[in-house]
Amino acid sequence: MTKHEFEVAMTCEGCSGAVTRILNKLGDVKFEIDLPKKLVWIESDKDVQVLEEALRKCGKEVKYNGTK
Repeated sequence: MTKHEFEVAMTCEGCSGAVTRILNKLGDVKFEIDLPKKLVWIESDKDVQVLEEALRKCGKEVKYNGTK
């Protein structure tokens, strides 16, 4: 599985909770959230665009930083 890094404009626990709920719905993904740094690492075989579109559903600005 590939590990992807995304920058998500999260400002609070509610934001990170929304990201968690959305990613849990995708299934077959492992992820870590670093709220202070506004980073989300997702380990998945899914296409980057699928992951990015899912993250955008939380209504926050999302930027793909590449694989890690």
